[in-house]
Amino acid sequence: MLKSWKLTCSRLRGWKNVKLYRSTKDPARWLAFSPVVGWVVFPAEIDGWQKRQPARGIDPIDIREVPLCMGFDTGIPGAPMLRLQEAA
Repeated sequence: MLKSWKLTCSRLRGWKNVKLYRSTKDPARWLAFSPVVGWVVFPAEIDGWQKRQPARGIDPIDIREVPLCMGFDTGIPGAPMLRLQEAA
């Protein structure tokens, strides 16, 4: 049977205050900001959100905001999990 990956951003409602960022100097890490948790850094890996730590020394020149759905499978609140679905 054929399988296909489908990525959806439908779970973003209710998490519009969370901002996701990529560092131009460290692509193996995500940065996030929310009024609830402040600035955090976490690994760009499956469930990396569970390993988040407070971010310090962030240089705004080195980060770029990206859509929250790009953090899929990291566990960050509001980002989708990649789902495996049957192809028609």
